[in-house]
Amino acid sequence: MTVDIRLTVNGAPVHAAVDAAVLLVDLLREHLGLTGTHVGCETGHCGACTVELDGRAVKACTVLAVQAEGASVTTIEGLGDPDALDPVQAAFREHHGLQCGFCTPGMVMAARELLRRHPAPSDEDIRRGLDGNLCRCTGYHNIVAAVRAAAADLGRDGQGP
Repeated sequence: MTVDIRLTVNGAPVHAAVDAAVLLVDLLREHLGLTGTHVGCETGHCGACTVELDGRAVKACTVLAVQAEGASVTTIEGLGDPDALDPVQAAFREHHGLQCGFCTPGMVMAARELLRRHPAPSDEDIRRGLDGNLCRCTGYHNIVAAVRAAAADLGRDGQGP
């Protein structure tokens, strides 16, 4: 069964006709060409597909596209640009919070959610806040440092992610 849906993706209105069983991650990647949202486990365990749905981090492999009807979705492509990175993106770059980069989009999106809820997290808070987002390369030390730095930068600016 094909369903017409309307939503906003990275600030732009989107109208799509999708099968009712299409996942949000597949709508983003296959229908809209937004491949920064990665597909890792397809079970919600790795977090590589994390996006913001109405301002809240969700794993896009666990959400049907039709469930996003009328919603606003922000993907990694919707944050900053190479000349003006989002503060969390900039901190990941500056503190080497990535290695192969596969998990990075999901980590950045999860970190933004964490920093909205907890603007001055401890290292333990950061580790707990990123639980469910897996990195197989870095050992997490630099990821925690990046989130800590982003929190400090955002705190100085008085802005949230």
